[in-house]
Amino acid sequence: MERTYSDALTALNTLQSNFSIINAIRQSGRGMNKQAIPEMIEWCRKIGYEPSDFNKLKPIHIAGTKGKGSTSAFISSILGQYLPSSSQSSPLQHKVGLYTSPHLRFVRERIQINGRPLTEETFAKYFFQIWDRLEEAARKAGQPADKTAKPVYFRFLTLMALHTYMSEGVDTAILECGIGGEYDSTNIIEQPTVTGITSLGIDHTFLLGSTIEEIAWHKAGIMKSGAIAFTAPQPEGAMAVLQKRAEDKGLELHRVERHPELEIVKLGLAADFQKTNASLAIQIAAAYLQTLGHTDITTDPLPAEFIRGLEQVKWGGRCETRRENNITWHLDGGHTLESIEVASKWFASEVQASPNPSSSFSDIKASLRRLTPRAPRILLFNQQTRDAPALARSLYSILSASLSTPQPFTHAIFCSNITFASGGYKPDLMSMNSGPGDAEELSVQKGLASAWTGFEAEAAQAKLAGGDRECDVLVERTVEEAVGRVREIVGLAEEEGGIGEGEVVRVLVTGSVHLVGAVLEVLETGGNSQV
Repeated sequence: MERTYSDALTALNTLQSNFSIINAIRQSGRGMNKQAIPEMIEWCRKIGYEPSDFNKLKPIHIAGTKGKGSTSAFISSILGQYLPSSSQSSPLQHKVGLYTSPHLRFVRERIQINGRPLTEETFAKYFFQIWDRLEEAARKAGQPADKTAKPVYFRFLTLMALHTYMSEGVDTAILECGIGGEYDSTNIIEQPTVTGITSLGIDHTFLLGSTIEEIAWHKAGIMKSGAIAFTAPQPEGAMAVLQKRAEDKGLELHRVERHPELEIVKLGLAADFQKTNASLAIQIAAAYLQTLGHTDITTDPLPAEFIRGLEQVKWGGRCETRRENNITWHLDGGHTLESIEVASKWFASEVQASPNPSSSFSDIKASLRRLTPRAPRILLFNQQTRDAPALARSLYSILSASLSTPQPFTHAIFCSNITFASGGYKPDLMSMNSGPGDAEELSVQKGLASAWTGFEAEAAQAKLAGGDRECDVLVERTVEEAVGRVREIVGLAEEEGGIGEGEVVRVLVTGSVHLVGAVLEVLETGGNSQV
């Protein structure tokens, strides 16, 4: 009987580490599993591979805290310009693989070939090939062919991605690390062609350490002798660690500054910080193409192929905007202090850049406009596993300062990551990263709502308050209900004349990639809970 994509998702979700295991690791302080690579190599052998087999993929390996997915996407888009086409009659590569995490709407987004996610049929095909090989290996060893015969979620998908690329004849594989680098599941590759480290920051401290130097040590683990190594600019302490680890491996580590032409190239990904990611991608792609035999490749000036790749790249959920009637959804999956800061500044710049509908009217008209109710500006936020109140405080502080107001939003909505009101999680978006009662009790969301109210109270006490109204702070159980609440708020504002002609309501969705993915799912499906 044929096994479907839905069957694959059901099986895959059984491999998620449950909340109790994850929480125990956090509280133990034992850090990364130093046996992770030997264990991953053993899993490889069970499905019929040796790590050296993957040298055939000529891997490009990317690690970092911020921007590693975007950088990987830029590289993929640039290299895609050198695939067989009318302008590339003698191509030196035919299939470019891209493996990233997490996904937004569909698990199959993680495994792409030539810029396209696997189809449902192809995903199911290779998923069950790995599943069956692991069960057969267990039976041959006299072990039960149950859940214990498979690795956890991310390891399984990493095995599946490598197997898919080998089976599909991929000749270039861009691999993004999951967490860290030294002990990350992707670090079983022995001979990457080029490695790149994106901007570093503080994240996953229970696994990687609490200092930037400790985190840099882990990220530097992807650098291998014989592979060209690049890094984005880093804090001084982190840079020193990266340089030392590169020297220990006999490598020259190339620090990449912003490319001057990016001041005029319109990148496919919005926000100023993407210029740092694009600059790193340019140097990695150029070095890689030179190793293939494109000896005439230079980066000054940028080749036309590079410019096309930079302009055409798509990477959802990162400083992304969606328009729905008179609502503009601003979506960014920022979930660390550094990335929340970036998302906040991006949103502020979007607000400040928008035209004032009153500006084309007379001063009298503008004065009358100011007497009408304030147009809504809405926050939709969640973060289940990190220090959510600290992230929310950073968001509030930056936007209050950037927009010169103690009330950056008229409404703040906090919800869980559960997709649908009646259907629960979409199978692709199932998550076990929170306690079993958290989603129903909304304890995290209620805590965030209380914290946000406290931020405004502090501003009032400091005599900073001066807005025309307090922020309405709301808690919703699911993403579908939160999106519905946004639409309801906008509808009421329209009825009350609070939205001027040509004016849009801006909604910032941030705090979690899972939240952004669920919002996109609801927007794309119209909130249909049939899954």
